[in-house]
Amino acid sequence: MTALRVFSPSGVVREPARLTLAVRRLRALGFEVEVDADARARRQRFAGSDEMRLAAVHRTAAAAPAVALASRGGYGLTRLLDAVDWRRVARSVAAGTRWVGHSDFTALHCALFARTGAPGWAGPMAVGDFGRPDDEGGLDDVTAGCFAEAMRGELEAVGFRTEDGFDGLARRGVLWGGNLAMLCSLLGTRHFPAPARVKGGLLFLEDINEAPFRVERMLLQLLQAGVLGSQRAVLLGRFTAAAASAGDRGYRLGDAIAHLRGTTRVPILTDLPFGHVPTLVTLPFGRRAELLVDGRQALLGWGR
Repeated sequence: MTALRVFSPSGVVREPARLTLAVRRLRALGFEVEVDADARARRQRFAGSDEMRLAAVHRTAAAAPAVALASRGGYGLTRLLDAVDWRRVARSVAAGTRWVGHSDFTALHCALFARTGAPGWAGPMAVGDFGRPDDEGGLDDVTAGCFAEAMRGELEAVGFRTEDGFDGLARRGVLWGGNLAMLCSLLGTRHFPAPARVKGGLLFLEDINEAPFRVERMLLQLLQAGVLGSQRAVLLGRFTAAAASAGDRGYRLGDAIAHLRGTTRVPILTDLPFGHVPTLVTLPFGRRAELLVDGRQALLGWGR
């Protein structure tokens, strides 16, 4: 069986029953699951004190399981970045550990890649995905299957249907990205990948609870900082709960995307199944990948 460790580097696990359900489902997928001793700890909005969560990251790295799965996101990893022993985490990656999560976990992926060049995996998390109750839709089959294949080293590509206008597009580069707000919060710090690491890359982005104008503003920040324009392609995932306000007067997320497309020659594709949604794919962070588009069908592959 594949050893999997669930740990809590960010927000508090508010409903422990969901973690229990996640463990049961992960075991049914063939994983040998261990839950970190402090995964259920509580300190205000966090899963324990900063010291406890930092220790959980280091314990997980020392154990070097095949899979290190975040229980949930929220907020908290930013507090730890300056204190994490990144070489220790990188050694676990070299030993075969796949560090998996999204949302707030983008901070760990970015910092790990920036500081050591070690890759990670952007994908589902224990509580929000594997612990979703049946009366809320349960565990999505695509999410579970994609994750299991990726963790077994069998997943080499994902496909999705995008908008018209990109037929014949072919791009190669380092696949990286994650939560848009987290990326912008790290910009200008030593935890953001240096230009040489991600220039000519394939940047994927998602977010939640951000109004369309805020999404546009953050995308413009990446553009004006020279990040977005240096990419070979940008892949937009889901921007959920991005409600417009009365003051927008018809302005929507589509308008923000259209504006960005008018400011850069970098192709910006939409509808990547990734983000705070029931159906999300698992993607390598920091590995070279290839994007091919046939009609409206996009294929994102990275091989072994």
